[in-house]
Amino acid sequence: MVYREATEWLFAQRRQGERGLGRVKALLERLGHPEEAFSAVHVLGTNGKGSVVAYLEAAFRAMGLAYGAYTSPHLQDFRERIRTHLGRIPEEEVVEFVAWAMGEAWPEPPGFFDLATAMAFHHFQRKGVALAAVEAGVGGEKDATNILPRVALTVLTNVGEDHLEALGGSLEAVAREKAGAFRQGVPVVTGARGIGLRVAEEVARTRGSPLYVLNPSDPLFALPAPPALKGAFQEENARLAAAALRLLAFPEEAIAQALREARHPGRLERFLVEGVEVFLDGAHNPPAALALSREFPAYHLVFGAFPRKDVQGVLAHLLPRAKSVRYTRAGEGALGRELGEPFFEDPGEALAQALGRARADGLPVLATGSLYLVGALRARLLPGFGQNLP
Repeated sequence: MVYREATEWLFAQRRQGERGLGRVKALLERLGHPEEAFSAVHVLGTNGKGSVVAYLEAAFRAMGLAYGAYTSPHLQDFRERIRTHLGRIPEEEVVEFVAWAMGEAWPEPPGFFDLATAMAFHHFQRKGVALAAVEAGVGGEKDATNILPRVALTVLTNVGEDHLEALGGSLEAVAREKAGAFRQGVPVVTGARGIGLRVAEEVARTRGSPLYVLNPSDPLFALPAPPALKGAFQEENARLAAAALRLLAFPEEAIAQALREARHPGRLERFLVEGVEVFLDGAHNPPAALALSREFPAYHLVFGAFPRKDVQGVLAHLLPRAKSVRYTRAGEGALGRELGEPFFEDPGEALAQALGRARADGLPVLATGSLYLVGALRARLLPGFGQNLP
């Protein structure tokens, strides 16, 4: 088996039955419980989880720690999801894990995210990871990452309307699912507001978890350096990360270095293509789309999305500032011509058409709606089609 075959098998695995921890627990038991080998910061929320992990990872690196980072989704290569102080998980280790999983008999077959999570934790154990930043997938209490036994700190970025169908159908249900991952007595840092904050306060109180609510005037949330990740909405993520690191007793020098050096591709990522600014961002729900649209007075939009997303809610925020729009297929299984016209099957063609309009009026191109669309376009921009700018 080669790496491509291993990842194709992984992506094809679908969860059977209800969401829950049973499948990942069975995987980890057969692997000798690697999740017990390291401490973790568990990062939950609707938006901003990956950005918070990026800042935490930069701080771990600044301190010279043996660290792990687990995020999702990836942009171009599955191995982006699983990282340590030694780099991405090697291809041969992915192949080895998949071959093992394929050869086992599972009473309840694990899904893709169960397998990826177990693979990450197994890899962290093998590489001697002491502290990991772990991003939850969907939700919290029933998410595979909630199997972690040694959570040192929890970050709940925010609570918004995404994955409503999977998480109970209401904002309060989403909040309860996410807050359900709070650990007894373990501190929680949050940027939640409204219903989300009310639920977080209730759950934290019942579990004896100290709750630290984002307040820019509180020294705990101070920014000792300008955040590297661009966009006004990223300031909140930086403050949450800074607070988390202070609660973990990281020195101010390491926090400042992390803020300056964090990298998170595909989030308001800027390229220059034939003299035109192109921004790629994975905004895929209404709160993220609203925050993204506020970064620009106007733009030419390239948009692709997947079923089960609130496409109309996202477009309601993006279209008012779009001087033109081109719809495209974000990836396999994504929405097609039903998105609207003009539609381009090939994201590269949609981008090329948008560039033509942008050259005429000097406006930027914004490509968004899905991280999978970002990954597809990024693969075309990085080899030399465009110049990536800081």
